[in-house]
Amino acid sequence: MLPVWIFRHVPHEGPGYLGDFLTARGIPFEVKAVDAGDPVPVSPEGASGLAFMGGPMSVNDQLTWVPEEMDLIGRAHSRGMPVLGHCLGGQLIARALDGAVGPGEAPEIGWFPVERVEGEAADHWLEGLPRHFEVFHWHGERFELPEGASPLLTNGHTPFQGFVSGSCLALQCHVEMKPDLVREWAEINAAQLGEPRPPTVQGREELTAGLEERCRELHIVADRLYGRWIEGLAVP
Repeated sequence: MLPVWIFRHVPHEGPGYLGDFLTARGIPFEVKAVDAGDPVPVSPEGASGLAFMGGPMSVNDQLTWVPEEMDLIGRAHSRGMPVLGHCLGGQLIARALDGAVGPGEAPEIGWFPVERVEGEAADHWLEGLPRHFEVFHWHGERFELPEGASPLLTNGHTPFQGFVSGSCLALQCHVEMKPDLVREWAEINAAQLGEPRPPTVQGREELTAGLEERCRELHIVADRLYGRWIEGLAVP
């Protein structure tokens, strides 16, 4: 089976639980460390699917790899190849499909609930999950819905927390988190968690409270989403 290419944009935002999920199912993957200078392939040929992780940068920044990744997403989407995006990765998918990305009203950082959007797409992708559940967030920008895409998730702060378009799954939230990863982010980004902060930003103690149980519940959500996503991977 061809590998899933996973695009990393900063060292501390790697595959996380996505890597564990793929490994447990015998699905090979390769990390493309864009932050370390790995080139962005021109064509998705050679991969069974593409996954894009997060990062503190914006898809609106003048970075050479941003349009390169969006071009790659567009080519994969036109072929019906599965593409997955987490946070920045979801925003890259949105922009590649001509959706807008811009600042939210305030940053959303911490453990907050989302709600499934009624419709056939959500029924399929979120089958078996409750209407409301908690996920992890760390974003200051958000995407709008590209034309023809179907929304999956929402909450009171961010209208579109996830959407699907063909075989593309774009998430504004993070379902790939593991306890050590949450602690690392809280340490690296401590300046964003200080006082004063809006209600949409949790402090370090709130972020790291009950992590083992919270991540177990998060991985139930991830298993459902990732499980649907891998159904479209090319198998020789």
